[in-house]
Amino acid sequence: MLFRWQRTMWNLPFITVKTLSLEMDLKALSRLKCPPYNIGSQQSFNPDSLLLYAVTDSRMNKKWGHTIKDAVKAAIEGGATIVQLREKDAESREFLAAAKACMEICKSSRVPLLINDRVDIALACNADGVHVGQSDVSAREIRELLGPGKIIGVSCKTPAQAEQAWNDGADYIGCGGVFPTTTKVNNPTLGFEGLKTVCLASKLPVVAIGGINATNAGSVMELGLPNLKGVAVVSALFDRECVMTETRNLRSILTNAVCSV
Repeated sequence: MLFRWQRTMWNLPFITVKTLSLEMDLKALSRLKCPPYNIGSQQSFNPDSLLLYAVTDSRMNKKWGHTIKDAVKAAIEGGATIVQLREKDAESREFLAAAKACMEICKSSRVPLLINDRVDIALACNADGVHVGQSDVSAREIRELLGPGKIIGVSCKTPAQAEQAWNDGADYIGCGGVFPTTTKVNNPTLGFEGLKTVCLASKLPVVAIGGINATNAGSVMELGLPNLKGVAVVSALFDRECVMTETRNLRSILTNAVCSV
């Protein structure tokens, strides 16, 4: 077997981009491909949707007694422009149910919903796309599964990685950590200079990530870097009692910063 099959309640294999072999026959997954590409909430990717990129965290939601659905709903009501479900600790059954519920909310609000890593969840709920890291299967192979109508983002720390994401057909890249963060372990801090280097080299829209919050988000956008379209945040939104209030405040900061550049 070229990848691991683990049956789940909805009769789809458990597939993350880490479990797919780079040499696998993608035709074997043809029956898992998304519905026809004219079906779904997003027909084209708008880079401006990266302005306030909300990335969920199941541990933070549990800490504050929030469900994934309620947290996403609050973030959208507060002004999040795109949402990524990054639920490393969620069970597959729970994750799929939550993803479907979040997809309904996002679709009605015309806010794109991406799934981190879990291609099977993205396919099952017909999400708007997937975000992958450097240790995952390439955006090119993910594109073969998701089709041309879906959004693919790739985490990048160097100009070479940004170039590869472009060559592989990604729609945007995430660059960071801009500041120190505890959300991801062993994540080197790039700082403003590292972010600038990647933004100048990238042919794709860039969203900054890593330790970004209400105290420093404005300074990131005020850099006025080419291709920098927004910031991605986790704890600044979801490790808070009132997700909507924090999101609204951050959206206001970002809007003001963009207008001042």
